[in-house]
Amino acid sequence: MTAELVVVSDARALARRAAERIVELTRAAVKTRGSCSVALAGGSTPRATYEVLATSALAAALPWGAISWYFGDERAVPPDHAESNYRAACETLFAGREALLEHVHRMPADAVDLEAAARAYGAALPDPLDLVLLGIGEDGHTASLFPGLAALAERTARVVVVTGPKPPNPRLSITPPVIEQAREVLVLASGAGKADAVARVLEGPMDTRALPAQLVRSRAWIVDRDAARGLQERPDGRA
Repeated sequence: MTAELVVVSDARALARRAAERIVELTRAAVKTRGSCSVALAGGSTPRATYEVLATSALAAALPWGAISWYFGDERAVPPDHAESNYRAACETLFAGREALLEHVHRMPADAVDLEAAARAYGAALPDPLDLVLLGIGEDGHTASLFPGLAALAERTARVVVVTGPKPPNPRLSITPPVIEQAREVLVLASGAGKADAVARVLEGPMDTRALPAQLVRSRAWIVDRDAARGLQERPDGRA
């Protein structure tokens, strides 16, 4: 099982709990090392967390000026595209904080030479990252590491070009070593549609090629009750 599994009542409570945890982890990193590096995730659940983090009282507690922001994956779209993880972050976490964008390192998945872009971004990533935020797909993927991809066996490159099961493609994604070496990883899952994947990842036989999210099985997870409904061993988390 995981090192930490928190089950909350619903998606709203998840966003709040995740935002609180991000504040805790980033403040701890800054206190210990003077700065913090965070890799952001895409998707609706992280987006809701970013909205809470940016607009609630928690915003005052986040050490904005000491954080460098990166991305765990990105689709092959321009930064203003509706499918862009960078755009989602700008519309939520950094809305009204444009001065901070100089500390936000966009993954250039729309570059002409994607292989070169992947190498450059991998070289720019802090080693290790202080915090990696991740979601989980209904197929058990995380970041843009989908079941069966050769990237799951990558041990040298830190960012690679991948093709997902649905457009827009291609994508850039961090690789297993980046996730494994991160000081902290926080996985978020919300909704009944994720219940089967969460149960298989956390309690099923280990097979990271079939269920890439098992790469973070032993890390911290925050899930809502709908996403946790398939778990056999569920903590009585309440929020």
